[in-house]
Amino acid sequence: MRLGFIGTGTITSHMVRGLKTSALADWPIVVSPRGEKLAAELALLPGVTVAAGNQAVLDQADVVILAVRPQVAEVVIKPLQFQADPPVISLIAGLHIETLAEWTGSKDIARAIPLPFVERHEGVTPVFPPQPVAMQIFAALGTALPVSDLAAYDAYAAASALMGSYFGLLETASAWMVAQAHSDADAALYLRGLFGSLGDVLREKSASFEQLRQDHSTKGGLNEMIFQSFVQGGGGAAMETALTAAFKRVQG
Repeated sequence: MRLGFIGTGTITSHMVRGLKTSALADWPIVVSPRGEKLAAELALLPGVTVAAGNQAVLDQADVVILAVRPQVAEVVIKPLQFQADPPVISLIAGLHIETLAEWTGSKDIARAIPLPFVERHEGVTPVFPPQPVAMQIFAALGTALPVSDLAAYDAYAAASALMGSYFGLLETASAWMVAQAHSDADAALYLRGLFGSLGDVLREKSASFEQLRQDHSTKGGLNEMIFQSFVQGGGGAAMETALTAAFKRVQG
């Protein structure tokens, strides 16, 4: 099975590197030349080639993965000739299957939300609808989550946008620690260790988030105090508002 990537950016790079260390490592991959530096780096991997152009990717691929920015998707995709009607997997946020079907003529289209962790075969990738080849690919890259409802898929897409806020929280905490006379290096060392270990807890324990919060908050202690202050200061409501705005945006 030959995979063809239209768009050679960050997510394509993570996917290709992950695939080449997965159970699907023997699947040939062809990438578009757009993103010249990344494409050249990926071409050093076994079984990865760079096509002369986007149409050349289509002409060589059994499965097409669309990984271009939403802002340029129509300009890139519409001129292409999808003659063989291959399965199409779209990683383009907010672009609905009906629109993709109109542009490509394909009747076999799935959408997916891979995150950078797929390079390490970690994380969960929602796939809507659960197209067999897409499920196979993302199962090889970690966990493939089948989604049959568009609203549920869009909610996953909104929640995936929490990554920046996660690191923003650490950025704020680090700046506060530096203001208390810690060095940048010491603040970063401490917070990386703390939040890295909390990530391990999430992977290892199946308890609810509420239970985990309680388990890590002594009654009347500092953890409980900071969370209550966060909620009372509108932090929880602000997060819900932001997620709702992201949800509406991905719904188009």
